[in-house]
This record gives sequence, structure tokens and C-alpha cells, in this order.
Amino acid sequence: MTPDTIISFKPVLVCLVSLLAVIPIVLLGKKPNLREGATFAAGFIKFGLVVSMLPAILAGTKIEFTIWQILPRLSIAFRVDQFGMLFALVASSLWIITSLYAIGYMRGLKEHSQTRFYSFFAVSLSATLGVAFSANLFTLYLFYEMLSLATYPLVTHHQDKEARTGGRTYLTYLLTTSIGFVLPALIFIFLKTDGGMDFIGGGFLRDHIGATEGLVLVLLLTFGFAKAGLMPFHSWLPGAMVAPTPVSALLHAVAVVKVGVFCIIRVYSGVFGLDFMADLDLGVIITWIAAFTVVTSSLIALSQDNLKRRLAFSTIGQLSYIILGMALLNGNGATGSMMHIAMHAFGKITLFFCAGAIFEATGKKYISQMVGIGKRMPITMAAFFIGSLSVVGIPLAGGFWSKF
Repeated sequence: MTPDTIISFKPVLVCLVSLLAVIPIVLLGKKPNLREGATFAAGFIKFGLVVSMLPAILAGTKIEFTIWQILPRLSIAFRVDQFGMLFALVASSLWIITSLYAIGYMRGLKEHSQTRFYSFFAVSLSATLGVAFSANLFTLYLFYEMLSLATYPLVTHHQDKEARTGGRTYLTYLLTTSIGFVLPALIFIFLKTDGGMDFIGGGFLRDHIGATEGLVLVLLLTFGFAKAGLMPFHSWLPGAMVAPTPVSALLHAVAVVKVGVFCIIRVYSGVFGLDFMADLDLGVIITWIAAFTVVTSSLIALSQDNLKRRLAFSTIGQLSYIILGMALLNGNGATGSMMHIAMHAFGKITLFFCAGAIFEATGKKYISQMVGIGKRMPITMAAFFIGSLSVVGIPLAGGFWSKF
């Protein structure tokens, strides 16, 4: 293989690493130290491969690889660009941290089926990186659905009535919206453009649709990628809090919800184009939807006594900030949205790690029961305070820069 071929194949390797890691994780299931060692090995290899592509991306090169050319203008293909690289760096780095946290949490609570947990955890990260590196709308859709199915066993991990209810809500919302909204939109775009669905800077729909079609398509794709948590398709997210805390961290910071907003940003920038959306005045309706979600979810969060549910509704509001920024249809808004994907990820994963630490140490999950928790767990609550500053957007914290 030539050096150029090896570089082009790296996005495939990034996705395969954690997928293939499932084999040793399962085989070593009865040897926890070796099983978790395989998880870490895959995590570091994946992160190393992502970082190895960074110099080329910073130099302005796009890394491309076609996996399967299904039709002359329809393929399953990867393309690594700056935005995809940002998301991949966030996801691959936080997977390592989350895996480390999961070991202490799962073992500390003596959770059952830990081998299954780590297996689907790895598959979920493969799907996430597949979304990050998708070259077209079709590939994006396939990995989006793969992530929905891979995370379902994680949400229902406890296998009790509450977990089954939360899991049904989770899968019903995500599959109904993706199949009912995104798939018809994808087929319509395929027919209108004669199969052209590759993401292009500035979009590719301008010469193919009118104002009415544009409005319908943007609503279908915005609500269809329901992992973004826009109201009214948000109830799956608080319901998924029945999962173990490492899964909640995965859902809210690393993978699922960030995949939702990533897909919407890709659609706005690479399918419609911000200029075309501005010409059709599509940003106004998205702005109102996102702003309504920000305010409403924040008010609901204030009424939640369960700490993880409060953080879940906070996540819904923060995701809508990201969509709100893109809906402004200008460079600063888009830059802030992309930046907030990373900033919110690090802030929110800190908050969920702290919530899990509180539950593991005290068995408490309701805020009304946590009187004096700061004195009992000062380091944990100091970390919680710093994470909160970032999520809120207080100056000098990471979240301030993206929101500003």
C-alpha cells in the first residue's frame, strides 16, 4: 500500500478499532482486568489514529475513502474535514476517560453483565466516529441508525421495569423520527438531485428545490435527527437516565446527543448551505424552535429533584443553544455552535461523573437529600462547580467562549 492509500484508509481503521475490540472484550469476559485492558488498548489506538490525521487536516487536506460504490452517485464513503476532526477528537478522547470512570463505577456497584456493557460501549463509539467521518447524507444516516441500536442495550442495562420503559421510549422516539422524517427526506433529495448527496461547502440543494420544499425538508431533517433533543421530540432523553451513569455520560457528552446536533449542522452547512437557507428565510423558524426549547427545558430542569434528570433537561437546553447558533446563519454563529459541541461535552461529562460519584458513595440521587454534600465530598463538588461554570457560560470557563 502507498502512503496516500494508508492515510486514506485511516478513517476506516478508526471505526474498525473499537468494533473489532468487541471480540477480545467478549472472549476475556471472565477476566475483568484483561477485558478492560482491551477496552483501553482500543481507546488509545483509536485516539492515536485520529490524532495522526490532524496535521493533514490542519494543512487543509481532506482525507477521503469510498467503502462501497452502490450506484454511480450513491456510496458509503468517508471524508475527514475540520468539523469532523473536531468531533472525532472530542469523542475519542472522552471515550478513554469514560472507560476509566466506568471501571470504578461498575465494579464499585458490582453491576451485572459488565462484558455486554463494554461491548456495546465500543460499538457505540464506532458508530459515533462513523457519523463524524461520513462523506454524504446516506452514510451519515446509516451510522446514525447504528448508534441508536447500539446504545439501546446500554440504556436498558438494569433490565428492570423502569429500564425497559426508558428503553422503549428511547428507541421509539429515535427510530420513529429517523424512519418517519429523515428517510423520506433522504429519498426525496436523492430523486431531486439524481443521487447527489455528498456534503459540499455551501450545500447542493440550491438549484433543485424551491421555498416550500426547502421549508418541509429543513423541518423533516431538523426534527428527524431527534438525538438533538429539540422539543417536542425530547422525552427520550430524560427517560434514558435509568441507565448507569457512565452511559448517561456517553449519551449526554460523548456520543448520542452530540451526534444529533452534528447531523443537523452537517445538513444546514453541507446539504442546504447557510446562504441558501438565508435566501429562503429558513433560519427564523429554526431560531424560534431552538429558543423555545432552551427556555422551556431550563424551566423544567429547575423543577427536577432527581439530579440526573435535572442534568438531562439542562442538556436539552444546551443542545438547542448549538442549533440556535447555526440558525443565525452567519459565520460567528456557526463557529460558536461547533465550538460548543466540545465545550459542553467536557463540562457535562464532568457533571455526570460527579453525579455518579455521589450515588456510588452515598446512594443518593435526589437533590433534596444532598444537604451537606459539599462538606462530605469537597473534591467532587468542586469539580461539579467548575463543570457548572462552563455549562452556564461564566467568563473564563470554556462554555463562555463558545456562547460568546
